[in-house]
Amino acid sequence: MALKQIKNKIVSTQKTAKVTKAMEAVSAVKMRKSQERAFESRAYVHAAMRVLSNISQSQEGLHHPLAEKRDNPKRLLVIVTSDKGLAGSVNSAVLKRAEQYFFDHSEVDVIAIGRKALEFAERSGRTVLENHINVSDDITFEDVVSMAKTILTSFSAGEYGAVEVMYQNFLSTFEQEPTSRTILPLDPAEVHYIMRGIKPKTGKFSDVAAPTDNKIAYTVEGGEEGVLNALIPLLVEVILYHALLESKASEHSARMVAMKNATDKAKEVTKLLTLKFNNARQAAITAEVSEITSGIEAMK
Repeated sequence: MALKQIKNKIVSTQKTAKVTKAMEAVSAVKMRKSQERAFESRAYVHAAMRVLSNISQSQEGLHHPLAEKRDNPKRLLVIVTSDKGLAGSVNSAVLKRAEQYFFDHSEVDVIAIGRKALEFAERSGRTVLENHINVSDDITFEDVVSMAKTILTSFSAGEYGAVEVMYQNFLSTFEQEPTSRTILPLDPAEVHYIMRGIKPKTGKFSDVAAPTDNKIAYTVEGGEEGVLNALIPLLVEVILYHALLESKASEHSARMVAMKNATDKAKEVTKLLTLKFNNARQAAITAEVSEITSGIEAMK
């Protein structure tokens, strides 16, 4: 490789390192905000889940049309991914799990949240019931109201036997886990699983006491059905809201790590190219000196 080509490649690699370094810094800021919002929301999710858990442990149990299991084999899958790439395996891990879900269940419709989820569903030939792209990092509860309404309406009409959500669950800055959770029909066992899982492995929120499984019987005035009619739709919104927050935190964490690795690799390549450039230049200088020396010797 000529000296000019090596030098151009060094300059190009250095520019790439500057871009990835800037992206790493931006992702770090977004990651901290997303993590804080995801962690803070977990207390609210715990409280809502605990109310349902306590009601389901009453003598009557959890009897509601939105909690009854059905024989309908058709499924509705909510897939949550990012809109952009350059985030390591944060999207591919979720989509790989969704692909396995499609293999296990032949009749599956999709609600796609994120451009990657939408493209995957279309490639797979699945019916996209609803799609949401360019979802803001500053997710609000209102952002999930329309999604929850679509889910509740479709499930209440008997179109689906179950509704599940699939997303990346945030464990730590360097670790995320693709997670699948059942939204409908609501199952007390699933509620306990969700409650136990809403806790980071490390960080300032990791020492928060986990909720207990103490069984408390409640007598509901006004009828259990009235409470569940208001509580279950709210819980569907809470689960979706929580999934989006966890996905955003996972996305920015994975992107920050991916950009840091890219920056480190660019610096390593620059170092190797610089060494190669110096060796090539030294070889060229040595060749020129040899030619001059040979010419002088020939003139004697």
